[in-house]
Amino acid sequence: MDVFALRNQLTQDYSDYASSFIQIRDERIFSEVRQSLNEGVFWPNPLIQLNPTFESGGTVTELVEAGLLHPECSRIFRKGKSDGFGIPFPFHRHQREAIEIAGKGYNYILTTGTGSGKSLAYIVPIVDHVLRRGSGKGIQAIIVYPMNALANSQEGELRKFLHEGYPAGKAPVTFARYTGQESNEERQQIIANPPDILLTNYVMLELIMTRPRERQLIERAKGLRFLVLDELHTYRGRQGADVALLVRRVGDRLKTAEQSLLFVGTSATLASEGTYAEQQAQIAAVGSQLFGSVVQPEHVVGETLRRATIPNPDSNTLISDLVAAVAQGENLVAPTDYATFIAHPLSVWIEDNFGLREVGGRLTRQQPRSIEGEGGAALELSQLTGVEIGTCAQVIQRWLLA
Repeated sequence: MDVFALRNQLTQDYSDYASSFIQIRDERIFSEVRQSLNEGVFWPNPLIQLNPTFESGGTVTELVEAGLLHPECSRIFRKGKSDGFGIPFPFHRHQREAIEIAGKGYNYILTTGTGSGKSLAYIVPIVDHVLRRGSGKGIQAIIVYPMNALANSQEGELRKFLHEGYPAGKAPVTFARYTGQESNEERQQIIANPPDILLTNYVMLELIMTRPRERQLIERAKGLRFLVLDELHTYRGRQGADVALLVRRVGDRLKTAEQSLLFVGTSATLASEGTYAEQQAQIAAVGSQLFGSVVQPEHVVGETLRRATIPNPDSNTLISDLVAAVAQGENLVAPTDYATFIAHPLSVWIEDNFGLREVGGRLTRQQPRSIEGEGGAALELSQLTGVEIGTCAQVIQRWLLA
């Protein structure tokens, strides 16, 4: 699929639809509106950002062999289990760091971008804890989502890991969603037989803490080990204060002398200013205030990225090769061999402009940007190579599709 052609078709269709019922009698106003429509004022150029490549944290098998995870995790966390076998799940470095911090009993916050596997950074430690302590001993983890859609999605992911590969009713770790979407019969079943992991939202958690009919659920959560707040950045202002007070009440009510409570948070964005160490300190302060429990700056885990392309160490050669490639315009053909593709100067340039940037000696995600328009990548490539902007835009789009 050519996503650029699809976007153009969609915006053209909507433009035709929107303009079909615009009846403006004043010619000057009509001319201004028509010009704005033609210039795309109402549908600006799309912003593009590449999904990055992450540093490896080893496979689940390697973490089990290192003693970081329970042996049963090797059976649970596998990719492609539909065939009954699958392959050991590969973790990113930030996921492994989170697993190690949880294993040492510290609160932590994972702040990584979209598509980085944030949920596994708390699901794996929770599953590991239940396996070590034993299933069926009450609610051992509560995961709080700001929206039911996220809880529903996570329920599907847990089912994939904990149900596939096991006989019906023989899952090694149990879980249930309790968000207000359930029937009365389902709620009664959960109260009577609490799962190891409870998925909920902050409003329902507040109700669970106060309604007499859920008292049994609270009693079975005494000795809770994990309280997870997903999408931490959504808890701001009054809502943030409400949730912070709720977290404190949950902690006071459910922690025991035998079992300390770990607070975990995840977020795609919390701090963007300063060095990485300064960002960690800022996020740790926010987390500590929200949890009512200390989060150390070193326990704020960020993503560790690596390049996918192979840049030429000679920058002059890289630029000259880039000029020669872009100048081919429509005749430029992307290599079909992966090794050749990632070493191509245009691939390197695109990763630098849409994928990665270096800040303080650390690779971070590049800011999303458009191809066309003022400040677009096509203009920058045109200035660098001397090739016409329209040709540069076409070359960039063709390379991204490749």
